[in-house]
Amino acid sequence: MDSGQFAFTPEHHDLRAAVRRFCTEHCDEATVRLLMESTPAFSAEAWERLGSELGVLGLGVPEELGGSGGDLVDAAIVVEELGAALFCGPVVGTVMTSIPALVAAPDSPARTATLAPLVAGTRTAAFAVPVIVDGIAVDAVNVRATRTGDTWTVTGSVAQVIDGGAADDLLVAADGPDGVALFVVDAAAPGVERVSLKTMDQTRPQASVRFAEAPASLLAGPDVAARVVRDAVHAGSVLLAAEQAGGAQYLLDRSVDYAKTRLQFGRPIGSFQAVKHRLADMLVELEHARSAAYYGAWALRDGVEDPALAASTAQAVCSSAFTGIAADTVQVHGGIGFTWEHPTHLYFKRAFSDAVLLGSAEEHRERIAQLVLDSAPSGVGLPVAAG
Repeated sequence: MDSGQFAFTPEHHDLRAAVRRFCTEHCDEATVRLLMESTPAFSAEAWERLGSELGVLGLGVPEELGGSGGDLVDAAIVVEELGAALFCGPVVGTVMTSIPALVAAPDSPARTATLAPLVAGTRTAAFAVPVIVDGIAVDAVNVRATRTGDTWTVTGSVAQVIDGGAADDLLVAADGPDGVALFVVDAAAPGVERVSLKTMDQTRPQASVRFAEAPASLLAGPDVAARVVRDAVHAGSVLLAAEQAGGAQYLLDRSVDYAKTRLQFGRPIGSFQAVKHRLADMLVELEHARSAAYYGAWALRDGVEDPALAASTAQAVCSSAFTGIAADTVQVHGGIGFTWEHPTHLYFKRAFSDAVLLGSAEEHRERIAQLVLDSAPSGVGLPVAAG
């Protein structure tokens, strides 16, 4: 997909095929059901293979930072395939948010030390930042940073941290002497307590995290923290949209296959006009969603669109499409689609969980309206609290 040409390259197709083969090997339905009941809720071996063997965790990370030299479009392809397979792993915490934040952060020992193991797949991370669509509100930051000489500690709590229960590193927004800054905290350090939460989507665990004078490393000071958080949220929104498109594709494929084989009144239900129309509408929604997701990735990569507008458009479209297709899939499958034994309910829960992770479709539509009408700045910054 070159600048000015919205088309996938042969390399993109090869990448998609490689990740799809990996998912077929490591992420069948039985594996998903086993992992979502496990602690941690993913295979560390499979995750490391994604980083070291396939090298896909470093896509979007420049080579000089130890990455694979790809871009956001490459990363979106990977995430779409992982979403189609309902892959169990810290995709949101590590790939969608923490890695983009580290790439956007200024050069520092903390960035170098944290980023390399994430790219290799030997460590994972979670983004313990209260995200509100395009940034965070200072009154939502419940963590305080204290500096003693060259040493930082953080104290406070963050609720509902995606992938936070098993993450090795936590990226934390904390209010310090000069304002809100971004820190890296080793989750195994003294003063860190994590409590796992019950979630609707068992394949995507969350945890509440408490800090009690936990040692922290400064990643981005108050002068750049707003930009770093904003860039991470934009990239995360686009990548989440790609994941939603992947899940929607799986559901449409299952619905079409079922409509071909399920018989009623001696005929496949796919021969009935009502079912045909529903499947056709699902296809239109899917194509709209995939176009929005990849346009967002392309726009952020090449800077041809306001990042906030591209990200919010991708999320508004893809959240609605995934939840709508998930609901329609249940209808096409009839009674069996409601059962625990059928995989549809797993994707249904993922769809409605994804739809609120980085802002709801309604919030993103409101953001789009503000941006288009020029009633808001193009990028909401990170407010600075009084010291």
